[in-house]
Amino acid sequence: MQLDHVGIAVRDLDASVALHARKLGGRVMHRERLDTEGVEVAFVGRTELLAPLPGSSGPLARFLAERGEGLHHVAYRVGDLDAELAALSARGLDAVAGYPRRGARGFRVAFLHPKSCGGVLVELCEPD
Repeated sequence: MQLDHVGIAVRDLDASVALHARKLGGRVMHRERLDTEGVEVAFVGRTELLAPLPGSSGPLARFLAERGEGLHHVAYRVGDLDAELAALSARGLDAVAGYPRRGARGFRVAFLHPKSCGGVLVELCEPD
């Protein structure tokens, strides 16, 4: 597995893009709205900034309400998501229910539960 990106939960996507792109010198690589997830994301280099859509009560909105802004997940790129999930499951790592499915950039994604990964939400992503 290769590091793909680090996800940071934010309340104000435009302000966070300004910080990461303009002040820190990053480059906006991609931005999209994921209505099914209730989020809007922007990739600045290998940093994925995630903000809940207005009125969203989804997982990201709950995360921000409970923990505030900050590190949300670490994502690894895999070549075969289904095979990787099967191998990790055999080693006792639990996937979050409802995955795999389509995520940002059209990638297939799945998340490993933080309880299985030392308190860290781990995303596995497979390019289309």
